[in-house]
Amino acid sequence: MNKYFQMIIVKYFALSLVLLYSMGSKTADAQRPAANVVVAKVVERTVAAGQTFVGTTTPVKKSMVGSAVDGRVADYPINEGDFVRKDQSLAQLLTSTISLEVKAAKSELTLRKEELNELENGSRPAEIRQAKAGMLAAETAMEYHQKKKTRAEELYRSNALNADELQLIISEQIQAEQKYLQAKESYQLVVDGPRKERIEQARAQFAIQQSVVEKLEDQFSKHTIKAPFDGFISAEHTEVGQWVQRGELVAEVLAMNEIDILTQVPENVVPFVKQGMQVNVRIAALPEYLFTAQVVTIAPQADIRARTFPVKIRVKNRIENHVPLIKSGMIVRVTLPTGTKKKSLFIPKDALVLGGRTTMVYVVASGEKKGTLVAVPVAVETGIAQGELIQVIGNLQPGKQVITRGNERLRPGQSIAIIEPKQ
Repeated sequence: MNKYFQMIIVKYFALSLVLLYSMGSKTADAQRPAANVVVAKVVERTVAAGQTFVGTTTPVKKSMVGSAVDGRVADYPINEGDFVRKDQSLAQLLTSTISLEVKAAKSELTLRKEELNELENGSRPAEIRQAKAGMLAAETAMEYHQKKKTRAEELYRSNALNADELQLIISEQIQAEQKYLQAKESYQLVVDGPRKERIEQARAQFAIQQSVVEKLEDQFSKHTIKAPFDGFISAEHTEVGQWVQRGELVAEVLAMNEIDILTQVPENVVPFVKQGMQVNVRIAALPEYLFTAQVVTIAPQADIRARTFPVKIRVKNRIENHVPLIKSGMIVRVTLPTGTKKKSLFIPKDALVLGGRTTMVYVVASGEKKGTLVAVPVAVETGIAQGELIQVIGNLQPGKQVITRGNERLRPGQSIAIIEPKQ
């Protein structure tokens, strides 16, 4: 529908509202009490003209969640449309076998840890005293056999001892000496403690087993398939008892706290669209709402066939009772500046009355009785936004007062009383 016909429709609706007001104002004034309202003036500004483009809503993030391991689904607690928190379980696979493997690996890790502790702690004082006592006993035995050998040699020289007996005593003395040297070295080993090489070997075995446990625990955790972020379930891909393979889809999750709107902008308009600028968004399925969105990206590459540039606009969604107001795939109309500057009328966004067949505002007018004021409806079209103000097209004049608070329950021709807004 071109701009000319749109203006005709707006004027026709405005005329209808005025006629309705004219016919019913007398009875309305008599029957209804004056409603307290807050007003603001219509202002005129020179701004770039706006043009409406059609777009489609899409979630800011969409995740196709798959299984990281093979397994059978033991629990699948979600349904399409459910709201899920980050790290909430989407599906649970059977874990009996891997639980036993984790338990065995942890026991082996405990063994390796205690072996390493034993080596790092070194010899206990009792072990050192025991080794020292053995060394001293061997030393005493060696001294005894040395004296015995000296006496035997004297007896041999006096022919009181034969050669075989002497040789036996010498052999016993040599054995006692070797036992002493062995006990002495053993004592020194106990004092020095384990070799560094043995400690490093034990430490390496402990690290290897620790890695085995961490690997099994990681595999165990992957048997619980979790939500990657807060969002809504948009599709289910499995059921309890079904076997899933690694990489197979389990569910789809959409992040809906913010919504992206993708629209195609012609090349003659895109130079006037700036990243970060605020724009108005109207959704056909939600006529009672007017959303303020922000341009987040402007693609540098155009569609060669259509000569249009993809522009992404982001709007904050409303979540009520874990249900998103804006759904994915809705048709959206976005007003963007076109570059041509002209004088336009602006009013506060709160003055708009939405939800009907057309958008309208209530203008303050004089009543039939002297000194009284009434609310007159005027149909308008919305344009671009400037902060808390919004461009409107309709039967309005600069300086006229429009009702910004108390307009939700007003009726055409109802008496009003202007009050100061609460600070």
